Amino acid sequence: MCRFLAYQGQPVLMESVVSKPCHSLIHQSMQAHEAKTTTNGDGFGLGWYGERPEPGIYRDLRPAWSDENLLSICAQVRSPLFFAHVRAATGTATSRPNCHPFCHGTSLFMHNGQIGGYHAVRRQVEALIPDSHYAHRHGTTDSEAIFLAAVARGAANDALRAFAEVLSAVRGITQAAALDAPLRFAAAFTNGHTLWAFRWACDDHAPTLYWRHEPDGLHVVSEPWDDRSGAWHALPQGSALIADRHGAPRVTDFRPACG
Repeated sequence: MCRFLAYQGQPVLMESVVSKPCHSLIHQSMQAHEAKTTTNGDGFGLGWYGERPEPGIYRDLRPAWSDENLLSICAQVRSPLFFAHVRAATGTATSRPNCHPFCHGTSLFMHNGQIGGYHAVRRQVEALIPDSHYAHRHGTTDSEAIFLAAVARGAANDALRAFAEVLSAVRGITQAAALDAPLRFAAAFTNGHTLWAFRWACDDHAPTLYWRHEPDGLHVVSEPWDDRSGAWHALPQGSALIADRHGAPRVTDFRPACG
């Protein structure tokens, strides 16, 4: 399973959360505490917003801990909204197009989880992406397929509905194929203004997700980077966190129909 973080708030240097904390995301790429896979060395990625509506992207297939360019970018770039992700592949190739976050227009998406038995239903899942968006399919992961299918269903305006529709459709596909492996979804999505974080699984074992809201901004992480246990809130199973740049985050139900 992968590890990721999202930040939204006052512009900060990305190193303040990506590389500086004692249990930073880069440290988690070498030694995760709350994941089945301790090492997340199958690539990494950054997505950040600056002076343009579209986000900047930097992704590579090398392990995050071995990339000096990653450290340099994080030490120099200040952003009010950014995503960072370290990957542990679950059956698809280790390649740059398969690294998160994924981008379409002004939207960013990253995922920790999987469609169980994806290779058996890949063609049906990809059919959820309409022709208008399939040209933006650059990799082979289930995560990118979910993202593009949701974007095509209006995720930029209503992410809760769009992702619920896609996950319900995916679950219908896996059930029709009599697959026992679960569908698990811990993810973050933004249209550049509002941030959504999701935690759901059809077997009630969704990957971990935590959030912390402070005066400087909102942090969403796969696992905390420090031991301030009272400051971190576990996002409940079957829920979503929603926050724009000016308001306090709110938690709401997120329970796609799963047959």
